[in-house]
Amino acid sequence: MTTSSAAFSWSTITSHINTSLLLNHPLQRLTSWRVGGAGEAVLIPSCLDDVSIALRLCPETLPVTWLGLGSNVLISDSGVKGLVIVTQGSVLHHMEIVAENIIYAQAGVPCGQLARFSARQHLQGLEFLAGIPGTVGGALRMNAGCYGGETWNYVTDVETIDRQGVRRQYKKEAFDIGYRYVSLPDNEYFLGAYFKLCLGKKEESLLKIKTMLDQRHRSQPTHLPNCGSVFKNPAGYHAAALIEACGLKGQRVGGAEISEKHANFIVNVNDASAADILELITLAKNAVSRKFGIQLHQEVRVIS
Repeated sequence: MTTSSAAFSWSTITSHINTSLLLNHPLQRLTSWRVGGAGEAVLIPSCLDDVSIALRLCPETLPVTWLGLGSNVLISDSGVKGLVIVTQGSVLHHMEIVAENIIYAQAGVPCGQLARFSARQHLQGLEFLAGIPGTVGGALRMNAGCYGGETWNYVTDVETIDRQGVRRQYKKEAFDIGYRYVSLPDNEYFLGAYFKLCLGKKEESLLKIKTMLDQRHRSQPTHLPNCGSVFKNPAGYHAAALIEACGLKGQRVGGAEISEKHANFIVNVNDASAADILELITLAKNAVSRKFGIQLHQEVRVIS
C-alpha cells in the first residue's frame, strides 16, 4: 500500500500514547464483508485521552477513518490511508442509565447490545436496533433504521470529538436529519449519544427483539459475510425489488454474489475482493437505471 505520510512519522503519535499504533495492519477481519486491505496506522484505543492525542497530532492532510463493527463499509483492496480508529472492542463501549428514561451509550457499543440493555431496563423504543449489525457511532452517522424505527427519533444530545481532540456536546436540534443522513461539522466524529425512551415491559421488548431477529434471519443472508443493505430505498420503491426485477439475483463477479435471498445484499461467497463487490454495485446501479430510470444511491461507504 502506498503510504500517504511520507513526510510524517507515526512515532510522533506513539511516543505520546499508551495504546499501540498498528502500522499496515490488516483490516479484513474487522469488516463484516471480510474483504479489503490494510490500514496505514490503526489505533484501538485503551482510553479517550489516546484518541484525543492521536487526532491532535495527526496532520490535517492525512485522512481519519472510524471503524466500528465494519458493517456498511467497503474497504478498498489497496487499504486505507491515514489513521484508522477502531471502536470495536475499544474504550468506547460504555452505556448506562443517566436519568429517568434516558440511556447514554458510547460510539463503540454494538446496536444489538443497546437494544437488549434498553429492554432489560424496562424501556422501549430501541428494539429495532437489534436488526442493525453495527455500532452506535455508525447508527448516529447515517441515522440507521429498520422495521419502522430510526436512530435519531430517540436522540436528545450527542458528544463529538474533533481533529484537535476537543470534545463537544450538541443538542439534537443542531443537526439536519433525514433518511440515512445526518449533517455533521467537518472533521468532527460522534463519541456517544443520549437516548430518551418510554417505559415499557421487559418481556414484551425482548420478545419484539426476538421476533425481529427471526424475521431478519429468514429474509436476509445472515449466514454469509455481507455489509447489510447496499443501497438506500428510492422514494416509493424498494431497492431489492428493483434489482430483482432486473434479473440480478444470484449474479456473480469473482467471489461476490447478489444474494439469492435478498437482492439488496451482496455476499462474499468465495474469497471475494473489494473490486468484485464494486463491480456488482455498478452492475446493479446501471441495470436499474436502464430499466426503470431510477438512480440507486449507496448506503455502503467505500473507504480507501
